[in-house]
Amino acid sequence: MDKKNIDWGNLGFAYIKTDKRYVSIWKDGAWDAGTLTEDATITMSECACVLQYAQTVFEGLKAYTTEDGRIVTFRPDLNAERLAQSAARLEMPVFPQERFIEAVTEVVRANAAFVPPYGSGATLYLRPFMFGINEVIGVKPATEYQFRIFCTPVGPYFKGGAKPITLRVSDLDRAAPHGTGNIKAGLNYAMSLHTLMEAHRAGYDENMFLDPATHTKVEETGGANFLFVTKDGKVVTPKSNSILPSITRRSLVYVAKEYLGLEVEEREVFFEEVKDFAECGLCGTAAVISPVGKIVDHGKEICFPSGMEKMGPTIQKLYDTLTGIQMGRIEAPAGWIHEIK
Repeated sequence: MDKKNIDWGNLGFAYIKTDKRYVSIWKDGAWDAGTLTEDATITMSECACVLQYAQTVFEGLKAYTTEDGRIVTFRPDLNAERLAQSAARLEMPVFPQERFIEAVTEVVRANAAFVPPYGSGATLYLRPFMFGINEVIGVKPATEYQFRIFCTPVGPYFKGGAKPITLRVSDLDRAAPHGTGNIKAGLNYAMSLHTLMEAHRAGYDENMFLDPATHTKVEETGGANFLFVTKDGKVVTPKSNSILPSITRRSLVYVAKEYLGLEVEEREVFFEEVKDFAECGLCGTAAVISPVGKIVDHGKEICFPSGMEKMGPTIQKLYDTLTGIQMGRIEAPAGWIHEIK
């Protein structure tokens, strides 16, 4: 199979239209058979539920070319599971897990020419999403939905190496104490946009959000979970009912325990503790781990011993091991790698 004529090494993290996408429609209480289509447009009423009441959820995962030339995806069953949890929370129909994985497979297979070659640093990013599409003017769930998956080739998140970033502690909340912070809903990301742009305007890369009830415990950023390393090499990650359950974070926790033999704690992390950690990273699909060099709390700087030049040693080992698993250089745990045949 010939690859598309794309400059893989200079791709950014942006949308490029590919050949096919998957669409399934939920109407009259059931999902249809679903299909691949070349049409990248969506036509809907001005009164569509998604436009009026933000009834939409989404996922993000990648397809990779492994060292031995296979095309694979990473733990798509967990994306299917999380999408189901998100949909149920917003009173949307659940798209069956087995059909989700089949749809991912179909989209990647149909766009195999867009999957970047091994060693390019690029990957094929997949965006499954679901939304209420029929007209709704009173506040209530939609009665018709679309589930779709599109994909786009994207470049490496870090070009020239992962340089540690600077965060600020936000005065605003990302989620309510018993709200929707633990699901991947579009509305959560909309809520984070103002604080993200304010952070950028002030010269910071991202925000650290504290717990909405007491503002004393670390939660997450607008789109990534935290991972800390203590000075004696223990991995610590915050636990909260209003944190999105990151698939990358869960995978890194397993890697830390089972591959690197590290002690791991998943617990409440008080902001007062942060100054005593040796390393800090943000976990997510796009970058795997983004190293954090500095956190600024209203003018007071917390500088991690790992510094502002490169990843700390433990975070580097975690990054290298997980990306090695994803790219086929390191043997994966059973069920983690889904091959596209």
